[in-house]
Amino acid sequence: MGRRCHAATALAVLGLILTTFTVGQAQTLNAKQSEALATYDRALGDFKSILAERRRQIEAKEPLPNLPGQALYLARVAVISSYKDLTDAMPSRIGKPNKFEIPPAYFDADIEPLIDEYSKLFDVMEAPPAGAQNSATPFKDVVDLATAIARAKGLAPAHAEAAGRISLGLFFAETNGKQNVRNGRSNTYMGSFQTGPSEDRNGRRKWDAIKGEIAAADPELSARDDKEEARARGTDYRFNHWTNVRDGLMNAHAEVFREIPGIVKTLPDPIDQMKLFELIQIVPTPTRSALKSGDVLNYRVSSPTIMKHLRNNSIFAFGQADRARTSASFREILAAMWLFNRKFERAMVKYSEIKGTLRDRL
Repeated sequence: MGRRCHAATALAVLGLILTTFTVGQAQTLNAKQSEALATYDRALGDFKSILAERRRQIEAKEPLPNLPGQALYLARVAVISSYKDLTDAMPSRIGKPNKFEIPPAYFDADIEPLIDEYSKLFDVMEAPPAGAQNSATPFKDVVDLATAIARAKGLAPAHAEAAGRISLGLFFAETNGKQNVRNGRSNTYMGSFQTGPSEDRNGRRKWDAIKGEIAAADPELSARDDKEEARARGTDYRFNHWTNVRDGLMNAHAEVFREIPGIVKTLPDPIDQMKLFELIQIVPTPTRSALKSGDVLNYRVSSPTIMKHLRNNSIFAFGQADRARTSASFREILAAMWLFNRKFERAMVKYSEIKGTLRDRL
């Protein structure tokens, strides 16, 4: 009995010591640290709340609000932003790496399940509409189309191959490699390459202008195109995987393919090449200006509108220090696109898997 009493007393004392230490530790936080911790806790609570609310609505088959993904997106941004502010104030809070490859200073690996749920909800909200025309070979389609377009623009085989690889990266950047999806944050941009109606029409006009050249160089691909055109006729071309990829590439990227020889010299890392072409999607005008400048990496943007577009696409979006930026060079922009890294790495793996089936087109 005596030993048990001593043991109980020891545990009580230990508990008192730990409690005192915890309270004392909390009391050592300065005002900035306390505010950062409270802001993060509040953001995390809000994120959990909107995740639960959207899941409840979906399972109850209730009508979702307009742009149902926007509140989720903003809540996720707030969590990452407030965590970065917390680790800036308390570097000891920087933890272990996470499976999303987000820099640990921006993300607590313990909340990985919340991001998994976030992705699952977007899968539901962005599911293709009834009647969407899928392809059995969506990844190969992207590479085949990009390669054919690049060859029509005069690129040598090695650079046409780079165009195919880069374009596959764009597919993953825009939709995580899922075809014919809708958009939980926009009523305008849809499909495998997330184009608006005017962009799709413009791309189709440009394709028609080089269709004859494509047919002469690659009759097999041209025959596939005729088949998909016939299948998509009378529908929204953005929900036929082939035509949306084709028109998206022609609208925004085909002319820039001509710059690939210089781009691969300046940016030998294939993922950096993908990032630059993704910027054609996000901020096309300054990206084209940077390419024309002859010094793309040091070309600087300072337009508030451009900086807003970057932030709206998860670049310089997280934490007060990043959001306070009023300008950035393309070198800094590429470095800040870390949230795209995992997508582009997946694209590289997929490209390696299908590369052996592409040689006859080069």
